[in-house]
Amino acid sequence: MTATKDSTRPSRAAARPFTLWREVLTAYAAPALTAGTAGVVTGQADLTLAACTSIAGTSAVVALLVGTWLHRGGRPRRWTTTLPRVALTALLVIATTGAAAGLGWFTAHWLPAHTPLPTAPWLQRLRIDLPVSAALATTIITLRWRSTTATPRS
Repeated sequence: MTATKDSTRPSRAAARPFTLWREVLTAYAAPALTAGTAGVVTGQADLTLAACTSIAGTSAVVALLVGTWLHRGGRPRRWTTTLPRVALTALLVIATTGAAAGLGWFTAHWLPAHTPLPTAPWLQRLRIDLPVSAALATTIITLRWRSTTATPRS
């Protein structure tokens, strides 16, 4: 007996609606657990701390901002649904990663030079944590959102 795909049932991803609070919670919990576990296993206390702060925090904030912008009150912008999924994802990843890299540079270099805040190893870590977290969160949120939107038929 051969298995066939039931074309009448929606896929698992499409069956679950895009719920922003759930996506943001997942965007925080997933990197916190994975990076935190890696920090504990490898004995890197700084990674364990960063997992729950800069890594997961950035992921949650980016997921909230990108998800809110994409969802826009339940009515997506036309170009976000007509643009190919890969192109939309790449465009948003470049934008958020660039912004996060700029924020990481600003925090790590400009702040200690212009404020009484001393240079610290955790500040230098932000140059990598922020853009990587932003890129991953944007990719996942954009792909997840696109899987729940109905693509217009021409």
